[in-house]
Amino acid sequence: MGRPNDEVAELFQEFADLLSITGEAAYKVRAYEKAARSIAGYAEDVSTLDLKGLRRIPNVGEAIAKKILDYRETGTIRQLEAVRAKIPAGVRALTAIPTLGPKKALVLYEDLGISSVDELAEAIPAGRLEGLKGFGAKTEENILRGIELMRRAGDRVLIDVAMEVAEEIVAALSPLARRCEYAGSLRRSRETIGDVDILAAAADSGPLMETFAALPLVAEVIAHGDTKTSIRTVKGLQVDLRVVPPESWGAALQYFTGSKAHNVRTREIAVRAGLKLSEYGLFDVESGDLIVSATEEEVYERLGLPWVPPTLREDGGEIEAALRGELPRLVRLEDLRGDLHSHTDLTDGIAPLEDMVAAAAAQGWEYFAITDHAPNLFMQRMTDEKMLAQREAVHALGERHPDLTLLHGTELNIDADGEVDWPEEFLSGFDLCVASVHSLFTQDRDTMTRRIVRAVENPGVHVLGHPTARLIGRREPVDCDWDAVFESCARHHTVVEIDAFPDRLDLPADLIRRALRYGVKFSIDSDAHATGHLANLRYGVGTAQRGWLTPDDVVNTWPLDRLRDYLGTG
Repeated sequence: MGRPNDEVAELFQEFADLLSITGEAAYKVRAYEKAARSIAGYAEDVSTLDLKGLRRIPNVGEAIAKKILDYRETGTIRQLEAVRAKIPAGVRALTAIPTLGPKKALVLYEDLGISSVDELAEAIPAGRLEGLKGFGAKTEENILRGIELMRRAGDRVLIDVAMEVAEEIVAALSPLARRCEYAGSLRRSRETIGDVDILAAAADSGPLMETFAALPLVAEVIAHGDTKTSIRTVKGLQVDLRVVPPESWGAALQYFTGSKAHNVRTREIAVRAGLKLSEYGLFDVESGDLIVSATEEEVYERLGLPWVPPTLREDGGEIEAALRGELPRLVRLEDLRGDLHSHTDLTDGIAPLEDMVAAAAAQGWEYFAITDHAPNLFMQRMTDEKMLAQREAVHALGERHPDLTLLHGTELNIDADGEVDWPEEFLSGFDLCVASVHSLFTQDRDTMTRRIVRAVENPGVHVLGHPTARLIGRREPVDCDWDAVFESCARHHTVVEIDAFPDRLDLPADLIRRALRYGVKFSIDSDAHATGHLANLRYGVGTAQRGWLTPDDVVNTWPLDRLRDYLGTG
């Protein structure tokens, strides 16, 4: 089932959106938005907290805490239902479109009677929005792009959503199986997941299938059989369980991990060797004898290949590299010595500095950077005085954590022309500066390229944060000449970030491989806004692996002295 914190957070974000439509005071809308972020990022399970415990969540006052208790007891929030009743379902449907805000959705409904995504997709090219206040050509273009983005996402979910479901199922089934793992696109660390594939090995599939179909997260059993059972979760995600004999485990895991294109290539190699490869094993074509099937390693070895890491199995050159003996030793989570991008409640994080540092220290890292937002992101209300006071607090905390070097940094805002928040003399006081695009995402290609390159060339900027500024399923990447950006990053020793937040995973894997050609170095960062977000680094590592990165390519696997030398801050 979905994490209770996420379910409650979604309700309060919806509350905020609906209050915005009804014209409620901005401060009240912001209060629910802040509460939603805080609840989502809070480490403790809200379903286990009493009123006093809920009040300890940042931005959760007594009124909101009581609404959470109301939801736990009744399955709904009465005040939210009352607001929902005031707003037509058609308007709520339109607000699901990325780039279309709630107020514009209400205008479309009231002025044009548009009450569905399909109606809006037809109305724009038909010219029905022409002359409607606030809906110029650029707005129409953005809405159409948002509709395309939403349709492309379809029923796919972000990797963390799928992972939570997969790990819950694997934990429930493992005691009944010889082996049990998730496979498919999730094992390959794809950014979004359609169906979750679970593979188990057991002599008797019956207990596994019965237990799987009866799990609390199951809303519907789609199909039930001896070798495969499919269910749909309460959140609408399809999960397929396949059970194979223990002796077929390796071949089955290789087959069901995919990708399809990779499997085609391995089967072609088998055919040329007079063999047949399937989910049941590797067989001699003439005799029909089983040759190997128990482990993935022996299947690949019999094909003349080393074991290929799942994150590379996309027919992106991994077969050729394997045949040449040139598969990279991919970066792993345990290689990371620190995190170079995090936030506290001084800006838009929900945890105080002390808690974020304690969580980082618990990771056993060598270093940790605190990089709260700079003043040009106006809603964060940062000032020079606040930042300097935080620096003193960071230095004091460092004395309490002698095994963890704390780096005081900031996340700068790259403005329309490529300038950043502070002048060079102020920036020189930071240990580390991340610079990111936070606005004006639809600038044309040449303008955006000049903007980012100018920031990259700034001697006070060390890391280019979430470079494409995309939000998966909600905002397209910025349009940019990435070759020009990567060439500049390599020349100026500006590190390119792989932001590990599941809705970012930015830089994406295809651009990582492109940047590698220029000799770019990368950081895998959590961009944590809560202590629990540090765990997202696993998804950043998966993306880095898909980009073929080795530990040497990732600067936060390096010792601190080497990192500082590269950044020029030593």
